[in-house]
Amino acid sequence: MLKDWGLTVDFGEHAFCKRDYLAGTDEERLADFNAALRDPDIRAIFTTRGGKGSYRIADQLDFAAARRDPKFVVGFSDITALHLSFLKHCHQIGIHGAFFAGPNEDTVSAETNHSLRRVLMTTQDIVINSRLEEPTSHLTTSGTVSGRLIGGNLDMVATTAGWALPDLRGAILLLEAVNVYRGHVDRQLTMLRKAGHLNGLSGVAIGQFTGFEFDRNFSIIDILREHLDMLGVPVLGGLPLGHGNSPVSALIGAVAELDAKAGTLTIKRSDT
Repeated sequence: MLKDWGLTVDFGEHAFCKRDYLAGTDEERLADFNAALRDPDIRAIFTTRGGKGSYRIADQLDFAAARRDPKFVVGFSDITALHLSFLKHCHQIGIHGAFFAGPNEDTVSAETNHSLRRVLMTTQDIVINSRLEEPTSHLTTSGTVSGRLIGGNLDMVATTAGWALPDLRGAILLLEAVNVYRGHVDRQLTMLRKAGHLNGLSGVAIGQFTGFEFDRNFSIIDILREHLDMLGVPVLGGLPLGHGNSPVSALIGAVAELDAKAGTLTIKRSDT
């Protein structure tokens, strides 16, 4: 796909290493990542899988190299830890997106492909529309707010709290999750809220919560609504960001406008 876009593709020295469920040792993965950050010929770093163990190296990235020569880091899921750490340490904007085929898809969809290419290769504002078929669309409230879009995978937002999570005051918090228990989500949101990490949010953007049973009497939607209601900010659910069908790409750290009534999340390229 990347070659079809006219790009030259290379791989890190340890790209195919394995250490049980990790893609090599921490040292191998960190060496590849920092080498890419330091190489002026590399203009974007693509993480082709979810990035188990990214949180183990997120505080050891070469932030000085990233400041000298900013380049896009592309990934989502556990890669959220890297996006948040880059944002906290050097204000680098990342791309929440990947070459990902959803649970009911055999190949990467045209929508996913087009969305990632648009984010990488154009300067247009990015408009992401809520999908009514996404169960989290039921969480949508009302109101319009602006702020930097910060977040991604809920597991990583909670994991990085206190050391790599940027200040969320004035931000629009993006959350998505996959294949975790309802109680897990409840515990993480309780910690984030009671520890004060969610104080001062402008709004919340809810992506795809995948692998949950939505027809339960006390479903993940009910749990999310309880926590979100306590925040008292506009909420837009149903966004195609995460591990569901045909996910699209977004810019983590960019200025965005959330319009709950219109069902849109607009990322402003001119304000980024």
